[in-house]
Amino acid sequence: MREITPRKIIEMKGKEKITMVTAYDYPSALLADRAGIDIVFVGDSLGMVVYGELNTLNVSMEQMVFHTRAVAKAVKRALVLADMPFGSYEVSVEEGVKNAVRLIQAGADAVKIEGGYDHRKLVRKLVRMGIPVMGHTGLTPQRYLRLGGYRLIGETEEEIEEILRDAKALEKAGAFAVVLEFTLADVAKLVTEEISIPTIGIGSGPWVDGQVLVWHDLLGIYENVPPFVKKYADLASIIQLALENYREEVKEGRFPAKEHYWEFLDKDDFERKKARALETLEESGEY
Repeated sequence: MREITPRKIIEMKGKEKITMVTAYDYPSALLADRAGIDIVFVGDSLGMVVYGELNTLNVSMEQMVFHTRAVAKAVKRALVLADMPFGSYEVSVEEGVKNAVRLIQAGADAVKIEGGYDHRKLVRKLVRMGIPVMGHTGLTPQRYLRLGGYRLIGETEEEIEEILRDAKALEKAGAFAVVLEFTLADVAKLVTEEISIPTIGIGSGPWVDGQVLVWHDLLGIYENVPPFVKKYADLASIIQLALENYREEVKEGRFPAKEHYWEFLDKDDFERKKARALETLEESGEY
């Protein structure tokens, strides 16, 4: 069992801020784990940042299982959390259970489900089975068509009420935490105070129990990022410069240099071996 468990995450509420970051492959997960991140999250955001989709709606269970398996092999300390993609749990509780099991068998320690009140029966069932669940309310990207796009949530009484209802339903159903995405900070603070399980914010201000960001966003791999993202690096420029330098050195014959390859020390020995090899091939008719 990994060091960071759902119980540990719950115990961190009000005591220690929780860090969470997405990762979609072995090397990324390895670095996140070494950096001491608490939750390594295989998010369905991979549809956009890895596969170039315009939204997350086309992400399949097969993709989630594939990437979860790669991430799980790398992580030794952090909690590995896997997203339930669109269409994998909405049809029925039974379908949701079957797909959650697939992610756990791929190496996840817990699953995340978008929505709250509407899926309380599924959350309760999974928790009773022994599968930890994180909920997600506020801006729920899988429902962006209904929401009218990717927009700030919580400006109306109805939205505040829905967010609170979701969070409380998740708490009651046994979820160990809930993501609050692109929610007004005042509303996120209210929710954090009203429930006993941790809140993980993304674009929802400082008064939550933890923060989550997408790997490619915080590392500056793409130029366009959501307005709530802080870029902690500009890897796009660093990577592009490295590739340009590589191209230039190959074109000019400066790579590989002497330290990057090996030759026969005894040239006479090479000439003898070369002659015999050519002779053998000629005699075989294969040259």
